[in-house]
Amino acid sequence: MNIPNDFPTNQLEFEKKFGTEDACVAYLAKLRWPDGFRCPVCAEPGWKLNCRPLFECRRGHQTSITAGTIFHATRKPITLWFRAMFMMVAQRPGLSAKNLMTLMGFGSYETAWTWLHKLRRAMKRPDRSLLGGEVEVDETYVGGPTEGCGRGSANPMVVAAAEREGKRIGRIRLEMVADGSAEQLGAFVKGQVVAGTRVRTDGWNGYCDLKNLGFDHRPRVQGAPENAVKILPAVHRAFSLLKRWLLGTHQGAVHEKHLQAYLDEFTFRFNRRTSSHRGKLFHRLAEQVVRRRALTYRELAAAA
Repeated sequence: MNIPNDFPTNQLEFEKKFGTEDACVAYLAKLRWPDGFRCPVCAEPGWKLNCRPLFECRRGHQTSITAGTIFHATRKPITLWFRAMFMMVAQRPGLSAKNLMTLMGFGSYETAWTWLHKLRRAMKRPDRSLLGGEVEVDETYVGGPTEGCGRGSANPMVVAAAEREGKRIGRIRLEMVADGSAEQLGAFVKGQVVAGTRVRTDGWNGYCDLKNLGFDHRPRVQGAPENAVKILPAVHRAFSLLKRWLLGTHQGAVHEKHLQAYLDEFTFRFNRRTSSHRGKLFHRLAEQVVRRRALTYRELAAAA
């Protein structure tokens, strides 16, 4: 869905636009029901109840504006959630849980951590389009390879695909994989890249099935490790920025079982790096927030 110019372009506009709970509820309602409220039970139209974030249809069914979103069952005002969302996307390096706890005045690190992970979950669109054109694919270890292990490092492996647009980098995808096998790497490429696309990789045999999977595979043996950045410049630029971001914003304190959530956040930021202003990123995040189910702290903390 596209709502042109219906988002704040700076901090002052944000505070003016979303200074009240009613304003936030109205914005969420427009995102959830762009053609007007329809009851999720009976599909009948309805209206918002006075002084409550509830909508009621003509048959009397009531629906909370937060039901089925990441705000579900929250005890905090939506204005605070909106503020956290804007701060998260307004700062190009993003926020750590410690930063958010301080800025929002939360009494616990757990609360800030949970909020950020709920928002990261919303940053991955389930219906996003596949990469196309010319795509580079390679893998790396986050945290650096264990000495002497090569592709057998004990650190988590991350595989990336990056569109190459001349000398520029287009969109990217990042995903944790169990290993560098043909099964794992082939499944990643098949799930992220349009069939028939020209895919450039190094000579690793984990990519040997790409031609059989329907891709125009163009492998190139890199020789010395330092040549990797020369033959696959786009994907290695993405890796470099990812590792710098994890070390800078998050001080490298990212647990392996939560790494995919951080990869999704980085992908969201990277693919929107040319947005004219931060307000548009807020709008894109808000669009996803109303479409993702909330997870509890225990569910998030246990997620592998």
